[in-house]
Amino acid sequence: QVQLVESGGGLVQAGGSLRLSCAASGIIFSIVAMDWYRQAPGKQRELVASITKWGITNYDNSVKGRFTISRDNAKATVYLQMNSLKPEDTAVYYCRTGSGSREYWGQGTQVTVSS
Repeated sequence: QVQLVESGGGLVQAGGSLRLSCAASGIIFSIVAMDWYRQAPGKQRELVASITKWGITNYDNSVKGRFTISRDNAKATVYLQMNSLKPEDTAVYYCRTGSGSREYWGQGTQVTVSS
């Protein structure tokens, strides 16, 4: 079955950096797009960044210039490099992918940015 496992979250001071990883299994990674979402307490889950199978990236305006999404098809892993973190980036971060009519989510990793 398809599994997505996130890692790399933690507590960081404002202005700091974190790198999230999402390891995929059970799917042909090289042919799927991958997304990072986040959900802050009391808020809806929102799309942060996405990367197509060709490596084309897209970002929410709130993270443009600070976050970078990348993928390593040989390792079946997608990354989210987060720089210049702000308290408003505090959320649980999830990776997501889809195949046909199905979508798959990881369990999430907590990112907390202190001011």
